[in-house]
Amino acid sequence: MSNRIEEIHARLLDHFGPQHWWPGETPFEIMLGAVLTQNTSWRNVSMVIETLRQEGLLSFEALEALPLEVLAEKIRPSGYYNQKAKRLKGLFAAIREESGDLETFFEQSTQTLREKLLAIKGIGPETADSITLYGAGKPVFVVDAYTYRILLRHDLIAEDAGYEEIQDLFLGKLPTDAQLFNEYHALLVRLAKEYCKKTNPLCDGCPLQGV
Repeated sequence: MSNRIEEIHARLLDHFGPQHWWPGETPFEIMLGAVLTQNTSWRNVSMVIETLRQEGLLSFEALEALPLEVLAEKIRPSGYYNQKAKRLKGLFAAIREESGDLETFFEQSTQTLREKLLAIKGIGPETADSITLYGAGKPVFVVDAYTYRILLRHDLIAEDAGYEEIQDLFLGKLPTDAQLFNEYHALLVRLAKEYCKKTNPLCDGCPLQGV
């Protein structure tokens, strides 16, 4: 199993090259994007982020200060904007109460940070791990629908495999390295979008053919 997990990474890196992912200029921007991208396309999220940037609102302090209704309206293009505004407000409040600022909040250990994020209403494992890995630079592997799809089709997991089980597959077979986890997850996303599609997958020419 270890060889297959490592072989997949090697093949994808050789085929696609480094992905330099997650898109975002600051840890706060990455954290914001991780929440906003739930149940929507990244195109919609990038639209929101760019508008906030232009309006001088792309910071923890600026968005924290906005009333809930105003914040919801600012993020409307991301969809489910009322729910996401409440999640962001809960996230901002937790950061302020716990550490006072985002930088200090991100200095916590990987496990502690992940647990604090998961305790916030509306923040599930994928979002918490995206923030932990991409925002804070901590070594945790992000699992998403793309990851599940690829591993299932290559007989690496059972159909009923849960998030933690899939995550442990990577954590147990790879060196604990944030950059490696970052690159690997980004490569899986790239593969799923270009080859291992939900319907009509392009198996011919897939870099994982034969794995």
